[in-house]
Amino acid sequence: MKSALPKVLHKIAGKPLVGHVISATQQAGSDATAIVAGYGAGEVEQAVSATSLPADMFLQEKRLGTAHAVLAARQAIKRGYDDILVVFGDTPLITPAALASAREKLADGAAVAVMGFRTGDPTGYGRLIEGGSGLAAIREEKDCTEAEKQITFCNGGLMAIEGDVALELLDAVGNQNAKGEYYLTDIVEIANERNMKVEALEVAFEELLGINNRAELAQAEVIWQARTRQAFLMAGVSIQAPDTVFFSHDTDIGPNCSIEPNVWFGPGVKIGQDVRIRAFSHIEGAQIADGAEIGPFARLRPGTDLAPGSKVGNFCETKNARIGEGAKVNHLTYIGDATIGKKANIGAGTITCNYDGYNKHHTGIGDGTFIGSNTALVAPVTIGDHALVAAGSVITRNVPSEALAFGRSDGQTVREGKATEINRRNAARKNAK
Repeated sequence: MKSALPKVLHKIAGKPLVGHVISATQQAGSDATAIVAGYGAGEVEQAVSATSLPADMFLQEKRLGTAHAVLAARQAIKRGYDDILVVFGDTPLITPAALASAREKLADGAAVAVMGFRTGDPTGYGRLIEGGSGLAAIREEKDCTEAEKQITFCNGGLMAIEGDVALELLDAVGNQNAKGEYYLTDIVEIANERNMKVEALEVAFEELLGINNRAELAQAEVIWQARTRQAFLMAGVSIQAPDTVFFSHDTDIGPNCSIEPNVWFGPGVKIGQDVRIRAFSHIEGAQIADGAEIGPFARLRPGTDLAPGSKVGNFCETKNARIGEGAKVNHLTYIGDATIGKKANIGAGTITCNYDGYNKHHTGIGDGTFIGSNTALVAPVTIGDHALVAAGSVITRNVPSEALAFGRSDGQTVREGKATEINRRNAARKNAK
């Protein structure tokens, strides 16, 4: 990877590779996880412990082969689980369905189930040698006969082992080979010699794709995104140009939503039903309720909470902000560390001046309040319900409910009750039309 970061901590869709693998095993029914790590073990442990994926950590101090690595977790295996799934931390595309199928092989009487894939060009891969009663052996290409080299069923490396015999098989693996290492693949022949049933399970090549460099990391991201887009489409989400929309590992979108081209979702996004997300929007750490509309060209940063029917429009940015039901933040506006009331209207070019260079401060805007264009709200400040703030104002003091506030170069002016008078006059004009 040409990186100081351990390989399994590189991310796809915002989640470490090893996190994808652990999630898949848990969804396949696993109730315990053991991670064997060598290089960067401390960083791996720290990253995993920071998630909701509990795991026991084991250190492989010397790299003496794959069977040796599995036996580093001997203490966990000895606890007596029914199935042992052996998976790699750099195969993030493995699916719960494939792992569950391997477990089904064990439930049907197999002692070992090996995952393999078929390819038109098997060069470089170990071959799965099938016999009359199951899988007879795994043969490395350099050890294959000319006939065996024609086999296109290749070893994917992942396997399931029946818990009661796992240690028996692993302890029987020797290191009588050119490298003097203990190979996990040897348990296939060992199990056959002991009249145990061994099965091969065909899995799609992409599920067994291991990540060894940045190019393969990018390839895996493409596959993961394609899968996720398809899942959302089938769940009732309209995506106008699927290849241009990118999701995070935890993106949650309700049915009947519409997503226009070039939208990016970061971690922590939850979206209700009937939401429209317009083109070129960037959303992370946001909660969006039913019927809301975002964009185009909107950026919703962490802590954004949009109530039903609210709108954050073009070239707007929000951060740590609650936008009330039916409220509108339409044009060229920044709302940060703020609460916007129901049906409030925030004019174009409005900004909440929330940061003084050292601390963040809150802005509160009441229900039904109208903020004129090009207004600067200098926090901490509160604008009451149904107030009006004149365009071009700089507001530095609280504005009572139903008041009209001017905050221009000649000083801020507040006229109690004036907002009610103006609202009535404007409503009458509108009704007259």
